[in-house]
Amino acid sequence: MKPTVMLVCALSILLVAARSGTSENEDAPRTRALPKPSLKGTMSIEEALATRRSVRRYADRPLTVDHLGQLLWAAQGITQEARGLRTAPSAGALYPLEIYVFTGDGVHHYSPQDHTLTLTKPDDQRAELAKAALGQRWVRENGAVILVAAEYARTARKYGDRATRYVDLEVGCVCQNVLLQAAALGIVGVPVGAYSDADVKRIAALPDEQTPLLLIPLGYPREE
Repeated sequence: MKPTVMLVCALSILLVAARSGTSENEDAPRTRALPKPSLKGTMSIEEALATRRSVRRYADRPLTVDHLGQLLWAAQGITQEARGLRTAPSAGALYPLEIYVFTGDGVHHYSPQDHTLTLTKPDDQRAELAKAALGQRWVRENGAVILVAAEYARTARKYGDRATRYVDLEVGCVCQNVLLQAAALGIVGVPVGAYSDADVKRIAALPDEQTPLLLIPLGYPREE
């Protein structure tokens, strides 16, 4: 076979392979099921309370899918199928909160109903998120960042002007759920409230009706 013909054949193979790779990426599912959450751990609630601390330095590795799923379940997982009740209390069981998570491959939305993650924005957005959070490096350097957003209107339809108070109380419950679950898993984190609301909303590509309320960077303890 002549060198020119060999070169053409090689290029053709490479092009086919490249097209195949692109097709696979385009066809890759945007939604993935998370592992079933564990309902029995190895640490008591008292031990988790005593262990929990605000930590801002993490090991340079992502959270495992098992741990990430467990943390998201702790935030808003379903605990009673018949009524759709969740891990955190909600005024009137109206559940105005939405949970997102920033990882190395993009921003994902958590669905409590089927315990799945759906990619809503590709690529690692944590560097931009850290800029929006006044340059806090732990918002960039972590295993994952949970974002809690709220649609106040869901609660306001029933409770009117009291809705803001009720939703904010609910966010606090979710935050403690996540941090105690993290402690039980050997994970550390810190709640973050200092950021530009408009920038976080843009970076996370939140719907117009949702407001970002809390960031929780999380990670494995860093060895000193």
